[in-house]
Amino acid sequence: GFQEERGGGGGYRGKDEDNFSKVSTGDGETEGDERPKVTYVPPPLPEDEDTIFAHYASGINFNKYDDILVDVSGLNPPQAIYTFKEACLCESLERNVAKSGYVKPTPVQKHGIPIIAAGRDIMACAQTGSGKTAAFLLPILQKLMADGVAASSFSEQQEPEAIIVAPTRELINQIFLEARKFAHGTCVRPVVLYGGISTGHQIRDLLRGCNVLCGTPGRLMDMIGRGKVGLTKLRYLVMDEADRMLDMGFEPEMRRLVGSPGMPSKEERQTLMFSATYPEDIQRMAGDFLKKDYLFLAVGVVGGACSDVEQKLVQVTKFSKRDQLLDILKNTGTERTMVFVETKRQADFIAAFLCQENVATTSIHGDREQREREQALGDFRSGKCPVLVATSVAARGLDIKDVQHVVNFDLPNNIDDYVHRIGRTGRCGNTGQAVSFYDPEQDNQLARSLVKILCSAQQEVPSWLEQSALGAHGTSGFNPVGRVFASTDSRKTGGFQSGGSDQSSAAPSAAADEEEWE
Repeated sequence: GFQEERGGGGGYRGKDEDNFSKVSTGDGETEGDERPKVTYVPPPLPEDEDTIFAHYASGINFNKYDDILVDVSGLNPPQAIYTFKEACLCESLERNVAKSGYVKPTPVQKHGIPIIAAGRDIMACAQTGSGKTAAFLLPILQKLMADGVAASSFSEQQEPEAIIVAPTRELINQIFLEARKFAHGTCVRPVVLYGGISTGHQIRDLLRGCNVLCGTPGRLMDMIGRGKVGLTKLRYLVMDEADRMLDMGFEPEMRRLVGSPGMPSKEERQTLMFSATYPEDIQRMAGDFLKKDYLFLAVGVVGGACSDVEQKLVQVTKFSKRDQLLDILKNTGTERTMVFVETKRQADFIAAFLCQENVATTSIHGDREQREREQALGDFRSGKCPVLVATSVAARGLDIKDVQHVVNFDLPNNIDDYVHRIGRTGRCGNTGQAVSFYDPEQDNQLARSLVKILCSAQQEVPSWLEQSALGAHGTSGFNPVGRVFASTDSRKTGGFQSGGSDQSSAAPSAAADEEEWE
């Protein structure tokens, strides 16, 4: 009885949890074929406007956004806009933007909206929490509304005008809720597809009409394979967390998507990529998906890590971490705190330890059922459990109100993940704190990158960390003063001409530990 979830007739078995072949969980265990068919149907979404348009209060540092440096490279970029009025949005879209509490565009919106509205492809690099989602949704929805596009429920195959892909269920759902908010009361209908939910339920929803399809790659390819989604009308392909979508874990699926029957070529569609970081090898690969004249938009943030986040490093040994964590959590009280660990097993272990110590804690990682994940996020959002223990993947794009603290119980094995993790706090101009446990036995390879990030965010650098950085291998030319932008357009440095695609700089894919995130 697995047929439906597996992709039935001609369906696609991708690297997500709808794939029942044996997968390693990254913790030394292998899961067999005995998982039951997924029948979970999520609760219906609230229809009242107060819930749909609930939003952040922007923080005291929101106005600092105006001082952020922005670099647009590529030929003939369009003029930036400075107000939402200048975006020439239609009445219903303008009304929804106002109801959402958006007063003025953030830097990524000022530049991104006109670039996309002008029909250009874009690779945008902007910090987490900077308003990237609205930067691509508003111009897409504006164009679809202006063209009178409307969802039709008469077809057994839906042909969306826009497809948005993201690496995790939580992130794609967040994007979908934003799309639903901006499209509220219009003829444009967004739909979301991801694993862990009854396929039949999602097909029924899809067939009620779909113009903007938000999906994780596995479930999206499954629906295309079943003939439920056609690509011939596609105008926009958006990759959020694009560096993750093009790394070793998801790249084959993205290539399969753009190579699917009916998919317009890159010359005939608009491709938009957004992320907080773009390693050079990922930029090289992204060139395969974008038109030659794409624009690279870098929204300057100190080192990619937001200066609204106070970063602190604590030197620890492997066995002193738990006590240090308890000390921190005793002081944070009921303030929302995300604790990041390296493995799923560690997430459960630390969550259980904290509960025993009477700290109300929940955890989220790829082995938990969809309903458990929703429950965990719900308990954390509501404050019932002010501490959430998570694996690195949850760092990607999760936007939770009032996360005041991030604790890196285990530092990640690459600096990009560090930037994504600490970006869970200090969002929308609010301030936050990030504490990271640094174990010299384990974390020395990050020393130099951490010094750079701390320097460029004008944060204090502990002397022991500077010593580690100077002692780290390959110190020639070590310059702790960081760059203004997290990533720069590698076409400027001739990065693409370096002959042969050097994959060595790609961050190690944590694919095994991410099996269940789609």
